[in-house]
Amino acid sequence: MTLTALKIRGPYQGPTGYDHQVREYTRAIAAAGVDVQLVDMPYWSPRRLPPEMRDPWFTSLRRPVAASVYLQFCMPHQVEPARQMAVANYTMFEASRVPPFWVKATKSSQLTIVPAESSYAIWLAAGIDEQRLRICPLGVDDTLFSPGAEPLPFLGPDGEDLTRRRTRVLNISEVVPRKNQKGLLRAWLLETNRSDDAVLLLKVGIGPHDSAQVLQPVTQALELEHGKRFADAAPVHIITDIYADAEMPRLYASTTHYLSMSLGEGWDLPMMEAAASGLHLIAPDHTAYRTYLTPETATLLPVREIAARAEGDTEVYFTGDAVWWEPDLDAARRAIRAAIDGNETTVASARDWILGNFTWRHAAARLIDILSELEQPR
Repeated sequence: MTLTALKIRGPYQGPTGYDHQVREYTRAIAAAGVDVQLVDMPYWSPRRLPPEMRDPWFTSLRRPVAASVYLQFCMPHQVEPARQMAVANYTMFEASRVPPFWVKATKSSQLTIVPAESSYAIWLAAGIDEQRLRICPLGVDDTLFSPGAEPLPFLGPDGEDLTRRRTRVLNISEVVPRKNQKGLLRAWLLETNRSDDAVLLLKVGIGPHDSAQVLQPVTQALELEHGKRFADAAPVHIITDIYADAEMPRLYASTTHYLSMSLGEGWDLPMMEAAASGLHLIAPDHTAYRTYLTPETATLLPVREIAARAEGDTEVYFTGDAVWWEPDLDAARRAIRAAIDGNETTVASARDWILGNFTWRHAAARLIDILSELEQPR
């Protein structure tokens, strides 16, 4: 049967990538003609988008609809049971082994949907029946990420317009161990000099603590370890502002490169959006990056396995043999130097490939097909 109505539950009023993912999937599914009810998970994000950044259309979706399928975007143990409805949960994982209590919780859903082959393989290895497992990649807004966005201005402490620097490297991520800002800052500190015509723009996620302050002990420790001050490297500019979805293209337009040193990814929407914006891409050669990047469209960094660790106060815990994948420091330094000196090997833009294959329309169509397997006549 064709999916005609759908109940969706997930965070959508916050600034995180998960909130953004729920908003975009909801928009695209509704645009495909499906009648949608949207239920918020208000405890997901520590902060809400400011009122002026919220789309009131989402609030209008609170009314019940005649749905027989309940799609949720959350961790498996957070899935809400439903009477007389088939439950599908869209989730992911970024280490080599799924927590046992997640595996147990997954069995209450008729389908578990993940964005990439890397997550699929991890869940399959955990013992999830492949008949109850599907892949549905995420997407980008091909109307929003188009050439011509007006760059955002960024001023240094001395009033310098940092967007006038020739090489402007961007990273967007929450300050958690998996995102590996420490590795990124280490590579930048060691490789760059004050005379380099470059800047590193770190847009940090909004967590329970001031993210900029959280990074301060990291930078101090790196300076002590390597005997070099960040004042003697090319500048690092930390961005804590929240941007509306429609403003994000302006952030990417302010930069020339996107660099991730992440230890594992379920997808990485900012990398995908950077690709759609036409930036030069530098990424670890692991997990979801292999779904949409190739050596022809990105500088891929070799990796080595390291032990995965629990992240702060989240409820995600790793088994003792779970691993992450750490990007090679020397390779990252070489990629940064090549970007600054303009000596990068010829890399084709990933933009056309991304916009031709990974839009939210593509994602929603695939997701609707998957959920139609569960649709029951009412």
